[in-house]
Order: sequence, then C-alpha cells, then structure tokens
Amino acid sequence: MSVLTITKENFESEVMQAKEPVLIDFWATWCGPCKMLSPVVDEIAEEVNSAKICKVNVDEQPELAAEFDVMSIPTLAVVKDGKIINTSVGVRPKDDILAMINV
Repeated sequence: MSVLTITKENFESEVMQAKEPVLIDFWATWCGPCKMLSPVVDEIAEEVNSAKICKVNVDEQPELAAEFDVMSIPTLAVVKDGKIINTSVGVRPKDDILAMINV
C-alpha cells in the first residue's frame, strides 16, 4: 500500500473513520530528521497491510498539526478507532515504528 497524504479535507474519512490503525507522519520539507525518517515510513507502507500509513505536511496543514499538539517534527502518531493510541517524536528505527502500530 502506498503512503496517503492527509489534509483537513480527507482527515475525517481517512483517519478518524478508518477501520484499521493509522500511522501518521507529521513532517516538513525543510526538516532534516524528517528526510531521514521518510524512507522508513515509505518502506513500512509497502510492507504493512494491516494499517494505513499517512503523512501530514505541517506547513500545508497547520490545523492538523495543532490538533495533534505537534510541537517538534518528525512526530509519529497512531490513531485507532478515532483515538490517538501512540505517539513518538524524532527519528525512530523501523522496528520501533512497527511496534507502535501493532500495540
């Protein structure tokens, strides 16, 4: 599955109403650590079928970043049944991210 770009327009349907867990990567084009994490998130999207993998550009979607209290990027959040069940700030190894999804 490919990475889905989340905007305020598709947030409700793609994240809050999702049947599966949703991993959201909050990032920005100017963020060095985000550039390090992005290929890992892309790889997870190709390998994992039990979760939806999404990205939110905080510069383009500041309302969503504020809704998730994103103060630093990259921030990862896992949403399940409309609730945040896990968050992480900074670059994380792939295994740690997979463990976040599979809680």
